[in-house]
Amino acid sequence: MPSTDFLTYGYAALVATGGIIGYVKAGSIPSLGMGLLFGSLIGLGAYQTSNNPNNYYTALGTSIALGGFMGKRFLDSGKIMPAGLIAAVSLLMVARFGARALGLVSIKND
Repeated sequence: MPSTDFLTYGYAALVATGGIIGYVKAGSIPSLGMGLLFGSLIGLGAYQTSNNPNNYYTALGTSIALGGFMGKRFLDSGKIMPAGLIAAVSLLMVARFGARALGLVSIKND
């Protein structure tokens, strides 16, 4: 039985919740749409890595895209919330899955 990738599910929840908060606080439809879209894609990636730890491509690709986008927003605005936080968490997830892709960490296949 495969183990659940709780870390990536938490990342998905953080991104989706950020989009919802952006909509509630500022009425931002783009924040809501992108938060739910990226949160769903990361959730799909978490499901895939939970079933097969070697199937990390969706989570890695989404983390790269979101990290780049939010990193640019952070550099332009200098605001930690939400751009800096999401960029930092995305960078950590890219490092996590990148290490897996490069074979720097071993993966237990249950």
